[in-house]
Amino acid sequence: MPVINRIADFHPEMTEWRHDFHQHPELGFEETRTSGLVAQRLREFGCDEVHEGIARTGVVGVIHGQGGPNGRAIGFRADMDALPIEEATGLPFASSIPGKMHACGHDGHTTMLLGAAKYLAETRNFSGTIYVIFQPAEENLAGGGVMVKEGLFDRFPMQRVFGIHNWPGMPTGTFLWREGPMMAAVANLEVEITGKGAHGAMPHEGNDPIVVAAAIIQALQTIVARNVEPVEAGVITIGSIQGGHTYNVIPGAVKMLGTARWFLPEVGDLLESRFLKIVTGIAESFGCTADARFLRAYPATVNDAESTQMVLPAARAVVGDDKVMPLPKPTMGAEDFSFMLNSCPGSYLFLGGAGEYSVHHPQYRFNDEILPIGASFFATIAEQLLPR
Repeated sequence: MPVINRIADFHPEMTEWRHDFHQHPELGFEETRTSGLVAQRLREFGCDEVHEGIARTGVVGVIHGQGGPNGRAIGFRADMDALPIEEATGLPFASSIPGKMHACGHDGHTTMLLGAAKYLAETRNFSGTIYVIFQPAEENLAGGGVMVKEGLFDRFPMQRVFGIHNWPGMPTGTFLWREGPMMAAVANLEVEITGKGAHGAMPHEGNDPIVVAAAIIQALQTIVARNVEPVEAGVITIGSIQGGHTYNVIPGAVKMLGTARWFLPEVGDLLESRFLKIVTGIAESFGCTADARFLRAYPATVNDAESTQMVLPAARAVVGDDKVMPLPKPTMGAEDFSFMLNSCPGSYLFLGGAGEYSVHHPQYRFNDEILPIGASFFATIAEQLLPR
């Protein structure tokens, strides 16, 4: 069975929605236009309830199957926010807002879930309740965590929750699944080294924080190489160094920013402990001081094994057996759907969209061919897991 015929019928309409979202990107917790359009369309589709203002700009639509609510319920989630990136695609519907771009495909995720909601509200070919969750602020601001803290699963009790993310690196229409860890946990690293400034020609009169920063960066790479068990995964990367203003002046301070990634909780604890000790210890050994912060952001995205197996028949029904494949290994990218999976069993799959550029690139392009595939996947899950 390919894409659901009714959803294929309104593929052009979905494409128009997606292009409109793309042209008007909004950053995390600023998605007022986007969420307003989502709520408007859900009402036009005939959803039984539409709830706005969850986690500031989040929206939840409620669709009851034939016979009304009966205690059986599942949820589908899409993210709505864009990124602070200047678009360089040259598309006719490129971002109209300087410095903001849908460079991760959240406009496509929102559109796919809207397409599923339209179909499910029309057909009601299931028994129970479907919650369609439109989440704000996935990028760095943990909007998913905010929704959970504000009682998402208390207000909308569901047995399972599911999501998908477009994946440019795989062929169009390919579903990738994995039981257990799918994406990594993440922490933001902040370091401020305070030394003593001096003339560049007279370094003995100061304590050079740039030299300290160089020693710290080198030492941090030993944490994963020499402290984490080789068969486990971990990453520590310094992505920003700020210090000094000219050729011949040793600055008084240096700031660094970075990221840490892991899957197992004990690895995260190890990365944090060694990071703090190395930064403060090296700084002290050079006669400087360091303020180090290991700011945990998102937990690992861990798929429930049973939930994952439950949705594979839906994926195969939409794209065929040969296009539903296990993901050989998890990715070190992070995703705040993890907060929802920590509170409710569920699963997160990747949907291949091909393309030359990966997500978070100024020339990334979402593949509109996968819009009806994602929508059909959600709709088929509803009909298979909540049969009449």
